[in-house]
Amino acid sequence: MPRVLRKPSRHLPFGDRRETPYYGRDILSVSQFRRADLATIFSVAHEMREMVERVGSFDLLKGKILANLFYEPSTRTMASFTAAMERLGGSVIPISEVHYSSVAKGESLPDTVRTLECYADVIVLRHPQIGAAAEAARYARKPIINAGDGVGEHPTQALLDLFTIVEEMGGVDGLTVTLIGDLRYGRTVHSLARLLAMHDVSMRFVSPPLLRLPDALRDELRAAGAKFQEHEKLDEVLGLSDVLYVTRVQKERFEDPAAYEAVKDSYVIDSELMRGARNDCIVMHPLPRVGEIAMEFDADPRAAYFRQMEYGMFVRMALLALVLGKA
Repeated sequence: MPRVLRKPSRHLPFGDRRETPYYGRDILSVSQFRRADLATIFSVAHEMREMVERVGSFDLLKGKILANLFYEPSTRTMASFTAAMERLGGSVIPISEVHYSSVAKGESLPDTVRTLECYADVIVLRHPQIGAAAEAARYARKPIINAGDGVGEHPTQALLDLFTIVEEMGGVDGLTVTLIGDLRYGRTVHSLARLLAMHDVSMRFVSPPLLRLPDALRDELRAAGAKFQEHEKLDEVLGLSDVLYVTRVQKERFEDPAAYEAVKDSYVIDSELMRGARNDCIVMHPLPRVGEIAMEFDADPRAAYFRQMEYGMFVRMALLALVLGKA
């Protein structure tokens, strides 16, 4: 009989020590992590940062292949995973024009994933539908890493966001983190809020009424004992914030163009506004930005969003090494 490759049981939580907690595992949701897992991932990511700064690249994943399967456009996430794999000595199969592929012929997501795992050791998937990564993982024998599923989750973005805070601020506990803009559709906000809820932080959510947190997430945070408040005016919390996490209003998530136009410029971070902020705070953004952070602010040392992108590569290097059993 042919040999059948199997993943570790998905019925065990990510951090369960009854079996290897990282090797062969899917990365689908921030809910699979515990604080101990975050500490391990960030420790490896910090080592990756030091290695890249010292030698640039190395052969930890030589002979391993990553398939980037992107059903939605992406610049940063795809490039970050590609750079992460190549810095580790591995190779990448890039698939970004999915509408020109067999999918256009009617091929299902499970069949596409099962085909790609014949060629690759790990698959990074971005898809417009909530739950697509979990569906792919049900059929795949190789690890699936969720790179964003619709308005659902973006777990690796949340990990790199939290890692940015750790590296820039020296830790997470005791901070006031203010999340601004599109809190309704912003999957990066949803995932980051869940990770922050594991820590002793005060969260401030600033948005227009139309873009408030979804009720389900609000209830989830309350059930987790998270400390948070909601605001419409940024100036109410600007001077209290250690971290300002800014998001763009996502035009592609709106069915009504008029509703988008009404809220798209609700908050704009510029040098004048930031005179009222703390000198030791940082400003983050998952990018791309549209007009919510003025380019004039880029030279301010508090502008951490491009450093944030580099931290993301280190986190994804760590995750690839961990799920492939090389960290």
